[in-house]
Amino acid sequence: MKTDLELQKVVQDELLWEPILLNSEIGVTAKDGVIMLTGTVGSYAKKLAAEKSAKTVMDVKAVAQELSVRLAGVGKRTDTEIAQATVSALEWNSAVPHEKVKLKVENGWVKVE
Repeated sequence: MKTDLELQKVVQDELLWEPILLNSEIGVTAKDGVIMLTGTVGSYAKKLAAEKSAKTVMDVKAVAQELSVRLAGVGKRTDTEIAQATVSALEWNSAVPHEKVKLKVENGWVKVE
């Protein structure tokens, strides 16, 4: 059975072998065979890959992950862009009385009245 420090090091080394992960994104701690993964990653795939890699290490009893996913701003629309696209879509649909429809866009959510 590995000590907590040994287990932490082995898990860190295992994460280095995962091509989509960056070492600086994920923190690793170990206590009594339980691995805690912390940090922020750029995709859900990275989160799953980190968890899967940690689980493959011998003597790991459980993986607790506190990884958050923060997507890059690429492809992300502002509320103004969402509102403009929604208005345009409504105007193109002849079945919708777009002149009577009011929109509110807040934090990416569209409310139609």
